[in-house]
Formats: sequence, structure tokens, C-alpha cells
Amino acid sequence: MATITEWQRNLPTRITMSRIFMVPLIVAAMWPNTLTWNIVAAVLFMAASSTDYFDGYYARKYKAVSNFGKFMDPIADKILVTSVLAMLLALGKIDAWMVIIILARDNFIGGIRSVAAADQIIIDAKPAGKWKTAMQMIAIPIVIIGNMEPYLPYLDKIGYGVLWVSVILSITSGIEYYLGFLKNRKSA
Repeated sequence: MATITEWQRNLPTRITMSRIFMVPLIVAAMWPNTLTWNIVAAVLFMAASSTDYFDGYYARKYKAVSNFGKFMDPIADKILVTSVLAMLLALGKIDAWMVIIILARDNFIGGIRSVAAADQIIIDAKPAGKWKTAMQMIAIPIVIIGNMEPYLPYLDKIGYGVLWVSVILSITSGIEYYLGFLKNRKSA
């Protein structure tokens, strides 16, 4: 069996941190709010989102799973998504309610995770949470790009609708996560 190098051991953390470092680039590309820059921002967002897969893949491949990585991975996701949602809100492309619900759910889950960790309770990810993330990763780049008349009419409305689906799944997954926490707490 090959020896894992220091570079391989640190690769997952570097990938996770790259997600955070890409946020200012994405937000800056969104600022002009022109089709060309919106496409650049959407591509950067998709690239940043893809790092969520690769950090986990390499952590498992190189047996480099760390507490820091477990802690930073969801934080990097939240920094990416909330920063972009805040910018979309500032540009008038989404509703404040979407951002409020998503942020409230994420903070609520963060609190539950903290309590669960203190009680040494592990709560598995729920399907609704995975679907919520998938819907966000599909919807957000579409909403960033916006209207592409006459090439792709209603693209912005499709992205907006898919983002509302992710909001509903946010609520659903928040409830599932809380119920899972209560169930695991009783059995612990």
C-alpha cells in the first residue's frame, strides 16, 4: 500500500477552503449584472459547488478525514450559498423570504448539530436535505444567469421556481433533522 503524502493528506482541506476563497470572485462577477458576467459567476458558482464532492472524495480516498474537515465542509457550503443568495437578493432576483427561510433553517440545524455533538449524538443526513442542496445547486446558477431572451425564454422563472422548491425542502429537512435529533437523544 502506498504511503499517503502530506500533500495528499491536506488536499481535502485545501479543496474545502477553495470554496470559501471563490466567494469574492463569484460575488464580484455578479455585481455588473450583465449576461456575460452572470454566466461567468454561474460557472464559478458551479465550480465552487463541485468542490463539495471532491473534498469528500479525496478525504475518503486518502483516508484524510479530519475533524477540521468535518467542521469546515458545511461552513464552506453555507458561506458560498448565503453569500450568493445575499447578492441575488441585493440584485432583486429573489425574495427576502427565500433567504430568511434558508438562513433560519441553516442556523437552526447548526444549533442542533452543536447540541448533538456535545451529547455525542450522530444524526445522519436526511434525503430532503440532500435534495434541498441539489435543488439549490441547480437553481442558483440559473437565477444568477437570469433572463436569456430569446435564447432560453423563462430561464430565470424556472430557476426561481426551483429555488422555491429548495426552500420548501429546507423546511422539510429542518423538521426531519430535528425529529431525528429528538429520536436519537431519547435512545442515547
